[in-house]
Amino acid sequence: MAFPSVNPTTTEAWKKLQHHFEEIKHEHMVDLFAENLDREKQFSVTLEEVQLDYSKNRITQQTKDLLLQLAEECKLQEAIEAQFSGEKINKTEDRAVLHTKLRDFGEMKYSVKKVLRKMKRFSNHIIKGKWTGFSGKKITDVVNIGIGGSDLGPKMVTNALSYYKNHLNIHYISNVDGDHVQDILKKINLENTVFIIVSKSFTTQETMANANTIRQWFLQKATQLDIERHFVAVTANKKEAEGFGIYSENIFPMWDWVGGRFSLWSAVGLSTCCAIGYKNFEFLLQGAYKVDTHFKNAPFSENIPVLMALLSVWYANFFDFETEAVIPYSQYLHYFVDYLQQASMESNGKSTDRTGNPVTYQTGTIVWGSTGTNAQHAFMQLLHQGTKIAPVDFIGFNQSLFNNKLHHNLLMANFYAQSTALMKGTYKTDVANKYNFFTGNKPSNTILFKKLTPYTLGMLIAMYEHKIFVQGVIWNIFSYDQWGVELGKKMAKTILRK
Repeated sequence: MAFPSVNPTTTEAWKKLQHHFEEIKHEHMVDLFAENLDREKQFSVTLEEVQLDYSKNRITQQTKDLLLQLAEECKLQEAIEAQFSGEKINKTEDRAVLHTKLRDFGEMKYSVKKVLRKMKRFSNHIIKGKWTGFSGKKITDVVNIGIGGSDLGPKMVTNALSYYKNHLNIHYISNVDGDHVQDILKKINLENTVFIIVSKSFTTQETMANANTIRQWFLQKATQLDIERHFVAVTANKKEAEGFGIYSENIFPMWDWVGGRFSLWSAVGLSTCCAIGYKNFEFLLQGAYKVDTHFKNAPFSENIPVLMALLSVWYANFFDFETEAVIPYSQYLHYFVDYLQQASMESNGKSTDRTGNPVTYQTGTIVWGSTGTNAQHAFMQLLHQGTKIAPVDFIGFNQSLFNNKLHHNLLMANFYAQSTALMKGTYKTDVANKYNFFTGNKPSNTILFKKLTPYTLGMLIAMYEHKIFVQGVIWNIFSYDQWGVELGKKMAKTILRK
């Protein structure tokens, strides 16, 4: 099945949306709620433990219908089928995009099952103290050395699920800044530490510079033969890893059909597996698979990732809103926005369409944000009263992990208040002091889970992965390459040679 290529601006739906936008661009959401008492119910979708409430958006049923028509005319269903069937939809690199296969236990490839078993065995041995360093001491620290998807994904998940963490100390080194490397080395004892080097090519400049610095530090007190007790690799380049000195049994494979920024589900997540245990890692995969199934099978009108993506297109291409904020009301998710920035902006920051022509419309959105309630004392002032508008995703959880009801009630009161305040402002209210005037009509989604668990985190990440895919389909761009990243690398090498 061929991956479709449709210029969205040539569709009937796009033309109708342009006309429709002119008709409703000044409509206020307060009025839309007043006219439709069932609006919240009409514009909400529930999937197991998550509810997406998108009623606080500048849309009507006609808007939704036209956006769904746009998805159909851009052949989204065909694109979804092409991705899940293994079509090489990453045309510029001639690769399939199958990170979803890493969490499909029903149709999982034997090679993937084999790696999961190896991850289970390795992490169990580390956690239970069966794996010891060269001096016979148990492992207390695990250091992940990677960058981009080899760092942001596992680091985000490990920190997000630290409530479920065991006794191991997990560290992440990514930046080639030597001061950061030395700071981590000050905190660990080499006899108690395992280093996981994560690089598909095993030639990534920053990762290998950091890995070589750490190896030199290690060999000041240990021998080359001791490397096999302390260094592990996750890579597609087994030969390079062995050349580094890593024992072949300590090498976990990566596949060219899994992009780096979507690889946390693979052996790239080995540090996470060590941190929370294999069983919890598997729950993470199962949560993501639940959303995969929903995305593949649910009608677009009730499809959470599809609706999230279409709303993003609506604001980017018709309202000309260039950014979107993500605000999780859980401090555990403080790396989530960093992760989404790469997943979204590296994927859809493209200006050439799938036919090789320059695009004539906006693609990609600038993703930013922070955790609530910290965000309320940082940038929310601009969102409430500034001249720029950024749609917001508010992410919340009904239950706290430590069951502190007083704090959680306060947290969730703010969660609901911010989205309501953005929507209502002081519209149709007499305000004596003009500096206390708020226009309102600022759009937001509320994404509400029962509780932050490995399973629900898997659901959350997969929702955004598929949202990014849908955006790329609508914008007619290739979401799974990153030539801009490669350009910077080449220039850095040229400068180093001078």
